[in-house]
Amino acid sequence: MTDILPPLLLIGCGKMGGAMLAGWRERGLGETFVVDPFAAGPIAGATLLRDPAEIPAGFAPAAVILATKPQEAPATLPAYARFAGSAVFVSIMAGKTVAFMQGLLGEGAAVVRAMPNTPAAVRQGFTVAFAGPGVSADQRSLADTLLAATGEVDWVDQEALLDPVTAVSGGGPAYVFLLAELLEAAAVEQGIPADLARRMARATVAGSGSLLAASTEDAAQLRRNVTSPKGTTERALAVLMAQEAWPDAISRAIAAATARSRELAG
Repeated sequence: MTDILPPLLLIGCGKMGGAMLAGWRERGLGETFVVDPFAAGPIAGATLLRDPAEIPAGFAPAAVILATKPQEAPATLPAYARFAGSAVFVSIMAGKTVAFMQGLLGEGAAVVRAMPNTPAAVRQGFTVAFAGPGVSADQRSLADTLLAATGEVDWVDQEALLDPVTAVSGGGPAYVFLLAELLEAAAVEQGIPADLARRMARATVAGSGSLLAASTEDAAQLRRNVTSPKGTTERALAVLMAQEAWPDAISRAIAAATARSRELAG
């Protein structure tokens, strides 16, 4: 039997906010309001509001989920300071620290920072979370339940780790999609028809991900399993694994994204 979630207030219903809401619907939504001036609406299972002033005076959410853009936080968050002291704030805004949010919501605000990723849309997401000071065991448990509705959840005890987490798993789907895009383009360059190239690239990336998820072997061993000595894959990997190729490029890319996450904190 599905348990009904406690009252929720979702701020922002874009791709990630919408994916989370869909996961909560499957768990059993209780009274839920969504504040988003740009949502098409109506929203199944929830009441859509265009402005926080429309939130009913007696509404007492157990959690306020901050799914707005980081750049909008200074103008957006103060309207929800009235819920500090009762609700837990669960933020999926990249870069914005607990201290930054408490500066807008009040020092007593209980804040959980979380970084999900877009496979949440198919309940295959991975989220890493950090509980700020003052978050109770029950509030952390509720945050875990809400985040787990879209996939796997893990917790860290150092907030600074959320910056590289954002770079790796938060942005990771984009890097995987880029791989599919480049495989498709390279296939076309070698004379494979465009439609076949697209289907082949997508199926190869998706199937490899499923194999990785199902296997007990690590990624390096799975790579070796595909690589016959003196074969075609070994020849390709000699290009990709040259120090100035993927090893250096991936390292620099993650470092750049981590640095950007830290910049967003201000």
